[in-house]
Amino acid sequence: MLGSSSSSSKGGGNNNCDYSFKILLIGDSGVGKSSLLVTFISNFVHDLSPTIAGQERFGTLTSSYYRGAHGIILVYDVTRRETFTNLSEVWAKEVELYSTNQECIKVLVGNKVDRDSERAVTQEEGMALAQQLKCSFLECSARTRANVHQCFKDLVLKILEVPTLLEKGSTAVKKQILQQKQVRKPPESNTCCFQ
Repeated sequence: MLGSSSSSSKGGGNNNCDYSFKILLIGDSGVGKSSLLVTFISNFVHDLSPTIAGQERFGTLTSSYYRGAHGIILVYDVTRRETFTNLSEVWAKEVELYSTNQECIKVLVGNKVDRDSERAVTQEEGMALAQQLKCSFLECSARTRANVHQCFKDLVLKILEVPTLLEKGSTAVKKQILQQKQVRKPPESNTCCFQ
């Protein structure tokens, strides 16, 4: 059910990052959370089996999973209405209950739009739910890569616009950033990369 990723702004390895963000991908099993992430970070499209993080028996980790998240991508499968319904009835409530960053940026993603002939949730319904949840909305396809990069890029750019989210990184990350800034001048512009 759950999946997560840490992302960084400004290219290179961990030692060259200006920012480190905790980004979660949440939603029912089988909606394509891991596929979206793998498609984003690689040049290949993969058919993935459900991941360990997708198994319900790991529910006891829920509160620590949400703690300190800078961004959350809520994913549903446009061909399975129950995955859409569960976002408002289950997942959005978990975000509200466990998320410790009140200004956390959220994006609602309808995945698997390449299977449009099997669609069970309209784009208009997705936009209406996004408005209700006060978050951005995109439809994506991990298989065709449609809007996958746009989803992550939009999320990171919105995180960068919220000063409190930049301040809420881990102590280790803050120390690393401060040490780097003492050694070199701040960059003129930020570019984003994910690891």
